[in-house]
Amino acid sequence: MYKKIIITLVVLLPFLGLSQENTQSFSLQEAIDFALQNNRTSKNAERDIEAAKQRKWETTATGLPQINGKIEYQNWLKQQVSLLPAAAFDNTQSVIDVVNDYFDANQTNFDVNSPDGFIPVRFGTKQTMNASVTVSQLIFDGSYLVGLQSAKVYLEISENAKVKTDLEVRKAVINAYGNVLLAEESVQILQRNKEVLQKNLNDLTKIYENGLEEEESVEQLQITLSSVESSLKNTERLKTLAYQMFNITLGIDLNNNSVLTDNLETLTQENISLTLLEADANVENTIDYQIAKNDKVSKELLLKLEKSKALPSLSAFVNAGYSGNADNFDFLKKEQQWFGSSLLGVSMNIPIFSSLGRSASTQRAKINLEKAEDDLLETQQKLQLQISSAKSNYQFAIEDYDNKKQNLKLAERIEAKNQTKFFEGIASSFDLRQAQTQLYTAQQEFLQAMLDVITKKAELETILNSINKQ
Repeated sequence: MYKKIIITLVVLLPFLGLSQENTQSFSLQEAIDFALQNNRTSKNAERDIEAAKQRKWETTATGLPQINGKIEYQNWLKQQVSLLPAAAFDNTQSVIDVVNDYFDANQTNFDVNSPDGFIPVRFGTKQTMNASVTVSQLIFDGSYLVGLQSAKVYLEISENAKVKTDLEVRKAVINAYGNVLLAEESVQILQRNKEVLQKNLNDLTKIYENGLEEEESVEQLQITLSSVESSLKNTERLKTLAYQMFNITLGIDLNNNSVLTDNLETLTQENISLTLLEADANVENTIDYQIAKNDKVSKELLLKLEKSKALPSLSAFVNAGYSGNADNFDFLKKEQQWFGSSLLGVSMNIPIFSSLGRSASTQRAKINLEKAEDDLLETQQKLQLQISSAKSNYQFAIEDYDNKKQNLKLAERIEAKNQTKFFEGIASSFDLRQAQTQLYTAQQEFLQAMLDVITKKAELETILNSINKQ
């Protein structure tokens, strides 16, 4: 018997240890900090910044000296033949000997005495090898100058996108954290309600069995209990989903055993900040405005790029190399002769006429710039409206929280009075059920009001970009 228990523990021990390793506790701020480092969207935004930095250097490098090496080997499988006019040579045996060195006797059908005759000759060696190094430098190019500015703006766009992503991740974590706490509180309240109802039903059933209460009163409590039990089961399922959503938002495994250490009501009190309602609503400080401004600047640079295409470009290069020739592959031998060469060059490309293609591209860039300017103005006005709306929603959430807190206290008192009256025979089962339903509604509304305070504050902070100013 003991042997089986020991074997079972040995088998289960690794899994028990694994379960403990996967358990992580988070306060709200710890969850936010963890998500900003591990959330997959946030990590990709960070990678975009690194990619933008590399893109910036890539653009910069095109205007710096470029060095390229080249090694070329050629082997004529059948050498090319050139025809020389026979009249240019004396009718000597030496000419025929030269030709016969390249051709067989049956291939030398030419007449050296004929003024129209040609002598077939192969020039050069059968094999050639060349090695060279070229240094090139861009001296002036309008497109390159615009490209440097664009690379800087591209990096700013990526950095602003990272700020925007972090703000959205923070808001998502707060929402997910709050939903888990809401589900936890709801389960606890429903369990307490179920326990109270079950006790009331047991007591009422005994009274009914003694003939002191009507069956309808028992049925009313059964209906209420059944409704609470159904809500409890559904809320427990929602709690599981809320934890999974929380884990995904943090960037950890879906089924990780996460433990939340903050309390919903405590968080609500901490997130009531009337000073935030008086915060400066300067639209230009918001990240959405900065992103729209980036778009406008990028369109300005595209217009400059199209205009720069009409400017000449100037570049220079230096080339140095060696070449060797042989009928056999003797290039690795010391006796092989190598002939050096070098070349200096300057090149200027001057655009003259593009059949109005450049003009069309410039006009298109102007149109896109005008659109970006209008988009920036519209974004500014929308942000002003969003900030006002977010402040109004946050203020209402605070006021609604106070209201729902008072309503809950009243509903608890009303339910307690009706329960006492019911068992004393003064109130009917309908009155008790109505008071209970009102209490359960007030409980859920109070929980939702607490969550609204937390989430509405997060929305306002996200729009104002107030977190990144701290």
